[in-house]
Amino acid sequence: MTGFGEASRQVGSAHYFVEVRSLNSKYFKAMIRLPEDLQPLEAELENLLRHKLSRGSVFLTAKHSDTSGGAAHTINQAALANYVQQLSSIAGSGKVNLDLGALVALPGVLQPPADEEKRLAEARAVLNDITARACEGVLAMRLREGEIVRADLLANRDVIADRLRLVTQRAPMVMAEYEKRLKSRIAAMIAELGVTVEAVDVVREIGIAAERADTSEEISRLTAHIDHFTQLLSGPDPRPVGRTLDFLTQEMLREANTIASKCQDAEISRWTVEIKGAIDRIKEQVQNVE
Repeated sequence: MTGFGEASRQVGSAHYFVEVRSLNSKYFKAMIRLPEDLQPLEAELENLLRHKLSRGSVFLTAKHSDTSGGAAHTINQAALANYVQQLSSIAGSGKVNLDLGALVALPGVLQPPADEEKRLAEARAVLNDITARACEGVLAMRLREGEIVRADLLANRDVIADRLRLVTQRAPMVMAEYEKRLKSRIAAMIAELGVTVEAVDVVREIGIAAERADTSEEISRLTAHIDHFTQLLSGPDPRPVGRTLDFLTQEMLREANTIASKCQDAEISRWTVEIKGAIDRIKEQVQNVE
C-alpha cells in the first residue's frame, strides 16, 4: 500500500530529517539513502522499517546538517606535507601548481572529528526515533487507503456470496434433472442393445456418474473460504493479512473453477463466471493489502 511520512528533530546544532515513502509490492524491499557519515546505520534502519512496515517497496531518505565548528574535519598537516613533498620531487626543478581542493581529497588528509563515535551514537538514537515517527505517518496514510480497499473487497465478497447462494439453491434441482436424464439414457441404451442388466448395476453406475457431477463439497469449501475472508477483514488481530488473503483467493478460484467444470447448467455457469470475475478483482486488490 502507498504511504508517506516525514519527521525531523533538532539536537543542539545538529538537524536531522527523515522521509519515508512506500509503494505497493508483494514483498518487503527497502531502499535507504543516507549521508556518508551515517552509512553505518543503514542495516539498523532497514531492520526498523521491516518491523514497522512488513510489506511494500519502502524508500527512506535521511538528511543531516551540523552548524557547529566541532563538526568540521581536521587537516592532517603531516600527511598533506608528505603529499606536497612527493609531488615536488616528481616535478624536479619545474614549477608545481598545486590544487588545494584536490590535495585535501587525498586519502588521509582529512580526519573526522575526534568524537565521531559519540556523534554516531547520538545520530543512531535520533534517527531511530524520527524514523519510527515517519513510519507512523506512513501507517496512518495506509490506514485511510486500507478502509477504501476494504470496502471494495467486501463489495466483491458480497457478489461472490450472492451468486454462490443462487448456485446452492439451484444445484439440487440440476442434480435431480441430471440423474433423470442419465437414467433415461441408460434405459434407452439397454433397450437398444437388447441386453438385461441388473438394477443394482444401473443404480451403481448412476451413482458414480452423479458423484462426479456433484458440487456440494466445492460449494461448502467456497462458503468456508468466504467466511474466513470476512473474518480476516473484520477481525481485531492487527497482524498483516495480505499474503493470507492472496492465498485464500487462490483457493476460492480453484473451487469456483471446479464448480464450473462439474456443472453444465447454463444458469450456474453464468453465476460461476460472475463469481470468478469477482475473485479476480479481489486477487488484484489484495496485492495492495499489508
